[in-house]
Amino acid sequence: MSSSLTLQRLVPGADAEWCARLMAGSEPWITLGRSYEQSLRIILDPARESYLALEGDARSGFVILCTVGPFAGYLQTLCVSPDRRGSGLGTRLLAMAEERLFAMSPNVFLCVSSFNPAARRLYERQGYALVGELPDYLVRGYSELLFRKTRGPWSDFAPPAVESGLGNATEREPGAG
Repeated sequence: MSSSLTLQRLVPGADAEWCARLMAGSEPWITLGRSYEQSLRIILDPARESYLALEGDARSGFVILCTVGPFAGYLQTLCVSPDRRGSGLGTRLLAMAEERLFAMSPNVFLCVSSFNPAARRLYERQGYALVGELPDYLVRGYSELLFRKTRGPWSDFAPPAVESGLGNATEREPGAG
């Protein structure tokens, strides 16, 4: 598989449907009871930024970012295709998501389900700190663990003058070669 990683904004169609199938068929979303239809609705929500990860022309995962509202700077979803897990792709996607989110906030937040220790290890290795626990938040008997990575307080934050999507990530318009 090529080490070249590009991200393209998701739009309705085959790529978004692939991402919804991946989400609905993977943990933690299986345990959370997330259906294909619910996954597709979240992926295509215009209030979120959803990006397809491509290695060469092969779909390899996706990210969903919350960039507006009271919790801007929230990494809602990072999902890697089963055949690419353990390859470092999750770390690379996380770095690209952070670049986008840190351009608008001095903090990046994310939640990890208590039954997902592999995701928790990934985020802790990348400098995220546990800041809270939400028991029985999505599913009875499990918690959502709130993590934060910070570059400082809001009072010291100055956003960059120019903002354009995922920064150094290569973005392609749908259908562009």
